[in-house]
Amino acid sequence: MKKRSKSKIASIYAVALYEAAVEKKVLAKVKKDVALLLSEASALPDFVNFFANPIIETQVKKDTLKQIAGKLKLDRETLSCLYILAENGRFSEFVPTLEEFVHYANKRDGIAEVQVKAVKPLNSAQNKKLQAALENMLDQKVLINYQICPEILGGLQIKFGSNMIDDTILAKLNRLEQIMKGGQ
Repeated sequence: MKKRSKSKIASIYAVALYEAAVEKKVLAKVKKDVALLLSEASALPDFVNFFANPIIETQVKKDTLKQIAGKLKLDRETLSCLYILAENGRFSEFVPTLEEFVHYANKRDGIAEVQVKAVKPLNSAQNKKLQAALENMLDQKVLINYQICPEILGGLQIKFGSNMIDDTILAKLNRLEQIMKGGQ
């Protein structure tokens, strides 16, 4: 999983979009729009570059956004946020804004985001067992984002909030190495 954006600008736009969606009672639709836009942005990297280009006139960007919104059936609040990003020359913050929206919405919905590093993908039974254990431990719903990292050799590394459980073979070998160096 990518690191969260440190941009205060992205956070401001994300919270504004969330609050507008709540106020207009279209939060579920905006969440779907955000997921769709994030997937489109990762599939088409030139998408963001086009709208972030300062040479292209704002009206051209807005007209193009309107066409895209029509094809993707985006909600008016989502389109309004995109217009504001384009007008303010902040489209370089497009993906971080959408990612921050997701994090903010999860937090507001009481969903803990957990990052798990593993050597290979967990099977369905392992995933369910891990999800249940984490939900029990954190006493809230959990959204797990997996990252495949062969360099950890085995085991899992689990991060949530400012906490980390590192039960990887690499971590165990590093601890053993430190113990052996201390004994010399």
